[in-house]
Amino acid sequence: MSDVRLASPQGKWILLTTVLGSSMAMVDSTVVNVALPRIGRDLDADLAALQWTVNAYMLTLAGLILLGGSLGDRYGRRKIFVLGVVWFAAASLLCGLAPNVGVLVAARALQGIGGALLTPGSLALIQASFHPDDRAKAVGLWSGFGGIGAAVGPFLGGWLVDGPGWRWVFLINVPMALICAPIAVRHVPESADGRKHGRFDVLGAALGAVALALVTYALIEAGDGSLVVVVLTAVAGVAAGVAFVLVEKRSPDPMMPPDIFGSRQFTAVNLVTLCVYAAFGGFFFLTALQLQVVAGYSALQAGTALLPTTALMLLFSARSGELAQRIGPRIPLTVGPLLCAAAMLMMLRVGQDASYLADVVPALLVMGTGMVTLVAPLTATVLASVDTARAGLASGINNAAARAAGLIAIAALPLLAGMGPDAYRSAPAFDHAFDRAMLWCAGVLVVGSVLAFATVRRPAPDCRRPECLTHGWVTAPPLEPRAGKGRLE
Repeated sequence: MSDVRLASPQGKWILLTTVLGSSMAMVDSTVVNVALPRIGRDLDADLAALQWTVNAYMLTLAGLILLGGSLGDRYGRRKIFVLGVVWFAAASLLCGLAPNVGVLVAARALQGIGGALLTPGSLALIQASFHPDDRAKAVGLWSGFGGIGAAVGPFLGGWLVDGPGWRWVFLINVPMALICAPIAVRHVPESADGRKHGRFDVLGAALGAVALALVTYALIEAGDGSLVVVVLTAVAGVAAGVAFVLVEKRSPDPMMPPDIFGSRQFTAVNLVTLCVYAAFGGFFFLTALQLQVVAGYSALQAGTALLPTTALMLLFSARSGELAQRIGPRIPLTVGPLLCAAAMLMMLRVGQDASYLADVVPALLVMGTGMVTLVAPLTATVLASVDTARAGLASGINNAAARAAGLIAIAALPLLAGMGPDAYRSAPAFDHAFDRAMLWCAGVLVVGSVLAFATVRRPAPDCRRPECLTHGWVTAPPLEPRAGKGRLE
């Protein structure tokens, strides 16, 4: 482990490259939703193709992010981080040049692999490089700048879509990578976990990703696909999920050790995570479409419209975490989802003649308040539910669960809401289905609130406090380092 000081030139270079790297993946996750209507028109894509444009990225990211952290620990965090940055940029270039929606979806899946390599590495490099006295401040700066990047993302994406075109939403990652990768190679010290390792759980990672892919395919195709194909795919997805559980039980070095779920609170909080982030994923996917298809916003206006939620997260997440430490997580994790559910119901007012100030802003402010209330306490409670030595693993599992929940929600909500393949081309049809989707999201959030009230208890007084409380990546919780090891799982 290095002892680089934050005030030194090398410390500033390390902070710059980690912020640039994480921002590539973070900004990309926020801007693509804004570009979807224009992508659909330009590539003549139906709603299912737009779902896959988002889900292909989330699928590989959720399935491989645990493996990405382990690769960095074993082979060198800088090496895997740089590989992820270069991989992500190459996939982004392919996205920007995609001649049809099939190539775009495949390139998005490749982007997710790059994201799984670079996302854990950015925070792990800070943990491994900086002097212990500067580490917390460096993490705070990394998190704050990353949150600013996430806030600017929708605005930047909307400007690009309305200006040079949606392809630049992806192409902009290439110059960022050309700056980031050389700085990392020149200024970031290499680090790795020197302990002995077992084998990688490649089979477990593959089965988990296959299970998610098959279930997602079945849900998306159920609206307009062959019944036989849908049923067979769904059955195969469930079978792959069962095989994943069996492999994890028998593997000597499992990616997701089943015994970690022996903690009832850890299991309960992950169930709350599934409910909360399923609703978040569906909300941000459909709201970006609703504002453009139904309310008539431009891409820039739609991206800018969503800023209140991110701004509230940036300003108040840390204070919410401190409050939860004083009063315990049960109240925040019960009240937060209810506030978000109320925001979903308020979104029913956003239609063809909606006023931004009277209809959109109040809903987004309530949504942001609910997210501020629950996100930081949720992460802290996950970490407090297991032994300190397994905090990194617990955070990684929770992060993967959140992404998987968003993935499934984006696949399932259009089906549940009755959206046809061409729904986003008709304002009245999409508006009607959007209202039904918001009711589903609100219902899932209420279930999460009830689960939290019934199962969450105050953690032990000696539990560690997470260092990364402030962030702007609202569709996934922050990744946390393993205490005392500078390691990110």
